[in-house]
Amino acid sequence: MNRQPKGFLPNPYPYHHELELDISDITNLGIGIGRDDGWVIQVPYCWPGERIRARIYQNHTSYSQADLIEVINPSPDRTEPVCPLYGSCGGCQYQGATYEAQLKWKRQQVENSLVRLGGVSVPVNPVIPSPKPFGYRSKLTPHYQGGRDGETLTIGFLRQGSRKALVDVAQCPIATEGINEALPAARDELRNRPKKKKGGTLLLREVLEGVVSDPKQLVSENVGGLIFHFKAGEFFQNNPYILPKLVEYVISQADAEENSLLVDAYCGGGLFGLSAASRFSKVVGIEISREGFEGARTNARINRIENAEFFLGDASSIFQEIQGFTESAALIVDPPRRGCDPDFLRQAIEFAPRRIVYVSCEPATQARDAQVLLEAGYQAVASQPFDLFPQTRHVENVLTLVR
Repeated sequence: MNRQPKGFLPNPYPYHHELELDISDITNLGIGIGRDDGWVIQVPYCWPGERIRARIYQNHTSYSQADLIEVINPSPDRTEPVCPLYGSCGGCQYQGATYEAQLKWKRQQVENSLVRLGGVSVPVNPVIPSPKPFGYRSKLTPHYQGGRDGETLTIGFLRQGSRKALVDVAQCPIATEGINEALPAARDELRNRPKKKKGGTLLLREVLEGVVSDPKQLVSENVGGLIFHFKAGEFFQNNPYILPKLVEYVISQADAEENSLLVDAYCGGGLFGLSAASRFSKVVGIEISREGFEGARTNARINRIENAEFFLGDASSIFQEIQGFTESAALIVDPPRRGCDPDFLRQAIEFAPRRIVYVSCEPATQARDAQVLLEAGYQAVASQPFDLFPQTRHVENVLTLVR
């Protein structure tokens, strides 16, 4: 007999109640949605058009959550997953679906976020696929927990539905071939170290220097013929196979024929600004992190780019250094997943660039910020998703707005 967990809400279903459902939709978290007399039930690892058997494990005030027990009528989109850990490892929500279906759902995810969360009405282009649906990820960060000497250390990723438990991952099919070749030795080395009370994260990053594991090591990547230096543990897009297409599209949307000045906000190591420098009269990059700011200046010197200038800003005065520029300007914005700070948006609106090209790995926060820009007089003219993260629910979207 299954014991009901503490705090379980008994309505509308008892604990571990089983029922059949028709899956009609999928959430932006990659979870199937079914309805029982209008009541929403969320079930992972099932696709629209399927009839399934599910087992309730949690009731909320407006929906329930359930585990997938059986697929009664599979969707044509269902396929055999490559990874034997699919369903237990929480890393790849979509690996059990065809790649064509994944792209379709990600386009729908962007559309839903823009319309429902931001009131943004703009046609969303088909998602540009990754040249490699597997073996694309150039950075892998398996986690491990603390333990006692003599215990076998679990090294991997969070188990599906858990915030703490890990699944041991010996190989990862979305990681590059080089990382998978280096992973066994890295795991053995970690297990042979003295155990720590606290866990940590293992780093494997494939760059021009090979596969490195020291987060402080200075490494490099070639994007569109330019060399970018950064520390291995720092943020840098980890699908190098699609990255040149993303960079080229972003630059084209900034429209050098219309604008002579390009402002690259949240510029990091200067990926977009330096890649665009040959097409604009002047590029100004703004970064609030000193490490990113120094990296951008270094990358400008390495690539002998002289018309790019970088400033170290802060949230309260990020555009202060460029208020004197009178050229027609385009603004590239590539914030972290949480989106733009409200103060940043206020300053961007006051700066009044002709074009804003907003790059985001989280369409929900992009839609929220876009709503602020629409209210300030901007109009959304293009939305182009890129599949930087095949087999997962994540999608990168580029939204272009004009004043």
